[in-house]
Amino acid sequence: MTKWFWIFGAIFILLLIIASSKAIKKNRSIDDYMLAGSNIGALLGVLTYAAALFSAFIFIGVPDFFRVHGVGAWIFLPVSDGIMFFMIFWFGYNLRKKARETGYKGMAGMMRDIFGTPWAGYLVFIGAFMFLIPYVAIQIRGMSMFFTAIFPEMLPSWSWALIIVAIMLAYSELGGLKAIVFSDAVQGVLLLTVLSIIGYNCVTHFGNVKELFNQVQQVDDRLLSTPGPQGLFTTQFLVASFLAIMLLPISQPQFSSRIVVMKSMKETYKMAGGVSLVAFIVFVATAFIGMYGAVKYTDSPTVEFVQNALLFDQPDFLAGLAIVGLFAAVLSTSNAQIFALGSEFRSLLKGDDRSVLLRTKVALFIFAIIVMAFSVIISDELVLLARVSFAGTSMLTPVILVGVLSKQRPGKELLFISGAALFVFLFSVFQIIPEDIMGIRIDMGLYVLLFIITVVSILLRRTLIKTP
Repeated sequence: MTKWFWIFGAIFILLLIIASSKAIKKNRSIDDYMLAGSNIGALLGVLTYAAALFSAFIFIGVPDFFRVHGVGAWIFLPVSDGIMFFMIFWFGYNLRKKARETGYKGMAGMMRDIFGTPWAGYLVFIGAFMFLIPYVAIQIRGMSMFFTAIFPEMLPSWSWALIIVAIMLAYSELGGLKAIVFSDAVQGVLLLTVLSIIGYNCVTHFGNVKELFNQVQQVDDRLLSTPGPQGLFTTQFLVASFLAIMLLPISQPQFSSRIVVMKSMKETYKMAGGVSLVAFIVFVATAFIGMYGAVKYTDSPTVEFVQNALLFDQPDFLAGLAIVGLFAAVLSTSNAQIFALGSEFRSLLKGDDRSVLLRTKVALFIFAIIVMAFSVIISDELVLLARVSFAGTSMLTPVILVGVLSKQRPGKELLFISGAALFVFLFSVFQIIPEDIMGIRIDMGLYVLLFIITVVSILLRRTLIKTP
């Protein structure tokens, strides 16, 4: 396994060097650096969007989620992701139209201009910063877990995190978004290939799919229904999660930016369809891996299950490729999130291109250091941490959605309610306030309130405009 890891790893690093050097030649302006020239085709679009969405979260978190909580995870993740791709069609069309009208440097800058106040930009940037940090740290943590398991005597976990961040910064600082997109292409192919083969191997270990699920039923039949063995998949949890994931193209800048940089709307539609296909294949594979673990590693901790199911139970060449695939996933997805924060920061800056680009690169470096530090202390509950990121940024939806769709200047009250919801949700995460109030989840209650207040705001403003 180690030999194959070094072989595949060397090939991957070589591809990164080639991609970065190619991207450097094409970065002739700050827009080329930050937005890849807004000329991405469907195939690269599929791979870069999938890489931003699927990473260590998919390799480690999702199989373990299926193993621990059962098939209800299919409703939580694949169904929600399926609806999310329809959001790419609808929101993508409107976002690209608004971007042509106002110019696009980042969602924070766009909202500042649309609402006519810098506070709109600050809110979007702060919300993204607070909740993308755990999302990025998930990737670093996942890779550190893998390397510590494989090379337990070589380096401590924080050292692996430092190495990952250093490589990530090297090619993103030099090549910009174009380099990230090229690396995403490699990662996307690796992700699909490795998970498909491992998922197939997990099924064939039991003979066929039916026998796999028969074995799962004998271990714990609660794994085959909701709310699952631990009662996680309640109706409120599933609905709130469905909304948080569905709104990702709106609420998280790494996804909205990938919609904007597509070559045309036609290519965007192709990209959405391709990503939905990739998602289906990936989630089927991770479900098989999770069910395999439910039978063979029922009571094992996450690290033991992951290293056995993805590495030690697989042929050496596949295990080596899986490590490189996870490493590639961490690099590309972490870079997507950090670079998105950099884009949001850049969109709020003023000055000449050279000055703005320098300050943006410094900010990217600072964001990466913060993420590395956070990854050392973060929990192993990777999927739930990702959901916190999804739900947190979704509180910004009223501001962004109304800003993109509205033909008039939106009301500033939307900034207040979204900001308030953002911090209420954050307080619930840190258990400063209860996660449930009178039997209603905080995030679910916030979604209802945000919807009602947003609709009232829109109707009142339309009435005031029509009143002579």
